[in-house]
Amino acid sequence: MPLITSLIPVLVTGTQPWRVRPVNDLVKGEFSAPEDSGALDSCDEHRNVSTEREARVSTVERAARKSRLLLRISLHIAAFAALAGAPVVLAADFDLPAKRTDLSDADLQRVADVTRPTRDFSKAEQYEAMQGGGATSIDPVTEDSFSHISANIPFEEEQNFKLGNALFRKLWVSSPSSTQASDGLGPLFNARSCMSCHVNDGRGKPPEGGPSAVSMFLRLSHAARTPEEEKAIAGADILNFPDPVYGHQLQDLAVPGLAAEGRMTIRYDEETVTLGDGEIMSLRRPHYAVTNLAYGPLDVSTTISARVAPAMIGLGLIEAIPEADILARADPDDADGDGISGKAAIVRDHRSGEIALGRFGWKAQNATVRDQNADAFANDIGISTPDRPDAHGDCTEAEEKCLEMPSGVQTRLGAEEAPGPILDLVTFYSENLAVPARRKASFPETLRGKRIFYETGCISCHVPKFVTRRDTANKAQSFQLIWPYSDFLLHDMGDGLADGQQVGLASGREWRTPPLWGIGLTRTVSGHSFFLHDGRARDLNEAILWHGGEAEKARNAFSSLSKDDRAALITFLESL
Repeated sequence: MPLITSLIPVLVTGTQPWRVRPVNDLVKGEFSAPEDSGALDSCDEHRNVSTEREARVSTVERAARKSRLLLRISLHIAAFAALAGAPVVLAADFDLPAKRTDLSDADLQRVADVTRPTRDFSKAEQYEAMQGGGATSIDPVTEDSFSHISANIPFEEEQNFKLGNALFRKLWVSSPSSTQASDGLGPLFNARSCMSCHVNDGRGKPPEGGPSAVSMFLRLSHAARTPEEEKAIAGADILNFPDPVYGHQLQDLAVPGLAAEGRMTIRYDEETVTLGDGEIMSLRRPHYAVTNLAYGPLDVSTTISARVAPAMIGLGLIEAIPEADILARADPDDADGDGISGKAAIVRDHRSGEIALGRFGWKAQNATVRDQNADAFANDIGISTPDRPDAHGDCTEAEEKCLEMPSGVQTRLGAEEAPGPILDLVTFYSENLAVPARRKASFPETLRGKRIFYETGCISCHVPKFVTRRDTANKAQSFQLIWPYSDFLLHDMGDGLADGQQVGLASGREWRTPPLWGIGLTRTVSGHSFFLHDGRARDLNEAILWHGGEAEKARNAFSSLSKDDRAALITFLESL
C-alpha cells in the first residue's frame, strides 16, 4: 500500500506514516503547527503523488532560499566547508572519506545551508521539533517514549522490530537448560537481558545503595606496555588490554556453581561550587573500588572506569551520518585556535576488520550498532554471536572453572548461543527506536535558552543537526534532517571527568560527545535524573558544571549566567 513520500521536505524523500502532521510543539500529547511549519504533510493515500512531489520541490526551493538569506555567517562556517570537499583531518591517514559520495554538488550545498547553525532565535526553526526527521515518534509522552518504532518504517518491517524487541527483553538462563533456545548465560555476567541495563530503552544509573549495579559496570584495562602494543593501538588493531585475570569488564554475577568476580563499591565526596551570582551548588565526586575479588587481586596497572548504559534512541540515524560530515569537524591540533580540538575515534568494524569511524559507546569504541550489540552480548550477558563467537564471554585463562562451564551452543540452531538471525533482529530493533518529538520548541523560554546554549559555545561540541546519507541500506534512515546535538568526536573533558583509561585513540581524559536528543525525558522514561558516563551528576546543572578541558570555557560561561538565564538554558535542554 503506498504511503506518502514526504519527510523533512527541506531535503528528504522516503516513506512516512499517516499520523505524522506538521508539528512544532508537543504539550500533553497535543500538537500545534505554526504557519511557517512547511509541509510535513499528513498522509492521504488517495492524494495525487505527482502533485505532492511538485509541492515538495517548491518547499525545498523556498526553504533553501530562506536558509541562504538568513544563515550566511557562522563562527563554525569552516567546518561546513568540508561538506563541499575541504580537506579532512585524519581522513587520509586512515583512508576515510573526505567528501560525501552520496550527493550531487547541488545537494551538498543544500545540506551545508540547512545544517548551518541558526542565528535567529525569535522562533523555532522549521522541522526542529522532528528531532529524528521522518522517523520521529509523535506518540504521547509516557515512560515508553523511547520504545516506539521509527515512524517511517514500512508496515512489512514492523514484525522484525517486534521480534527484535522480544529478543531485547529476553531473559537468558544458564546452561544446560530445558529452554535450549535461551540458555548460555554467562558463565560470568552483569545482566540477564538487554532490557535489564536499558530499562524502557533508557539511560542506566548508579546503584545508589542498592545490592546490584545492573545498569552500571566497571571497565577494566591497562595501557600499552611495549612498542608492539603501542603500534597495535595506533593502528586501531586493538582498543586496549584487559586485566590478565578479570578481563575487560568486572562481572558481579555468575551462573550457579561459579563465583562472581567481585563487587563494585562507590564512595562520593561532596564538593561545592560558587556560581557567578553567588549561588552555591554541590557536586559529588565518585571514588570506585572493587571488593570481594574471587580470583585474586587486580593487576597493579589495571584501571577501572564506571559506565552507565546509554539511551537507545536514534542509533540507526547516528550510524547513517556520513563519516565525512563528522570528520569535517575534527580539529585534533586546534588549528583554528578556538580551544576545541575534537578528535575522530578510529576503530575496526567487527565483521570486516576494515578501518571505520567509531561513533558508539562512551569513548566511541564501536563503529556500528551491530558492533555495539555484539559487545554487549559478549561482555554484559556472556552470550556468543557470529561477531563475538566465544561462548564463555569475558572469561580469561586464569578463570579455569569459568572456562569449564557448559555453553549454550545448540548446533541445530547455529554455531553460537545467539546465532545470526538473533543478532540481526536485535540490531534492527536497536537501529529503529524512534527519537521522540520535541516539546515546547517554540515557547519563548525555550528559545531564550536555545540562544544562550549557542552563545555560551555549547554547540562547538554539541552540533545541532546533520543530514543522513541518501544511500542507506534501511530507507527509514535515508536523507533525514536530524537534531542529535553531538559532533560524535572525542574531546578532552579535563581532570574532573578523567578516568585514566585509554580506549583506542581516546585517552584517559577524552570522551565522545553524547547526543542530547531525548535528554529531557530521562526522568519520565528511566525514573531518575543521573547524567554523565558514570551517573555522578544528579541533574543537568551538575552535568554542565563537571565539564572541563575543552569545555571549560562553555562551563564558565554557564557558571557566570544569572539564575534566570541558567534556568532558561536548562528549559531548552529539557525540551530536547
